[in-house]
Amino acid sequence: MNFPRYYIFIWVLYLLLSAGVFAQSEVDTVSSLPGVEIKTSVDRADMYVGDLITYKLIIIHDSTFKLVPPPLGANLGAFDVKDYQPDVVTALEDGRIQSENTFILSTFTTGDYVIPPIPVVFELPDSTRKVMVSEIVPIKVNSLLLNTDDSLDIKPLKAQYEFLRDMTRYYLWGVVGILVLLVIGLIIWWRLRRKRSEGELEDLRPPWEIAFERLAVLQGKNLIDGDGHKLYYAELSEIARWYLGRVYHRNVLDMTTEEFMNQFENLALPSGIYDDTIKFMLFADLVKFARLEPENGRPESDFENVHTIVEKIRSDQMQRLAVATAADDESEREGVISPPGEAS
Repeated sequence: MNFPRYYIFIWVLYLLLSAGVFAQSEVDTVSSLPGVEIKTSVDRADMYVGDLITYKLIIIHDSTFKLVPPPLGANLGAFDVKDYQPDVVTALEDGRIQSENTFILSTFTTGDYVIPPIPVVFELPDSTRKVMVSEIVPIKVNSLLLNTDDSLDIKPLKAQYEFLRDMTRYYLWGVVGILVLLVIGLIIWWRLRRKRSEGELEDLRPPWEIAFERLAVLQGKNLIDGDGHKLYYAELSEIARWYLGRVYHRNVLDMTTEEFMNQFENLALPSGIYDDTIKFMLFADLVKFARLEPENGRPESDFENVHTIVEKIRSDQMQRLAVATAADDESEREGVISPPGEAS
């Protein structure tokens, strides 16, 4: 080991410190100070060319002393500094201060080397300065060519380091986003439904007038002349459903045929209306959902059937209205008070 060379390096460094940065006051070199410890360590003292070693310089001193950071250069002897973490300061339980400096070192030359001592300067309470020197750390650097062990064979690449991410907040934002979209969808659906209901209430004509008008519009589309049977029966059945629901105050547009049967089975409908309506709706379902092709003349017959249903219910409603009006008139006449002077 080339100890003299490193001792010369230390003394030259010390002289520079004394003549330059610390020229304001006298600096004495001492082997020890009360309450001061300087520790050095390496993670390995035997290495191969190109290996990385971790060298730590730990300085523990009394809190009344002021530590002047050591003047570290770009390298330490034969070693290159690959990384450096300076002055990690920690307060110890006994009141002293610990300063830790960490170096990652490497070299590409073989032989017996040392990590040279590092001078550490303290300023005492009386403004005097003292220098303590860390211990020399011997390192043996081996050649890879001398190693016959299989441990130096080329090794596969290490797996990539995976940084684990906390996905909790992303899940929370996702749930919040879904809830917001759901609320917006419900608001839009409610507004459209209300608008549809308001639109239905705007037309104050009797329901049979509206139904006859819609039937005339459907007949003008000439859907039965081509392949539009499915659309034809969809519109025709919707007219029938709407008309019956409007007259008898039932929301039948969203009902299945079976639900429609249950709703109208016990209503006081004109004779034959219930059976005719059910037969038509069951056949319309086959055309709409089972792709049944109606035989010739059947679409026209069903159109007339729906037209007849609308007319019969209209006549029945008008008769009921006439009877109710006559009953009201009779009640009014019976309730009229006889004029004065007439015999009772």
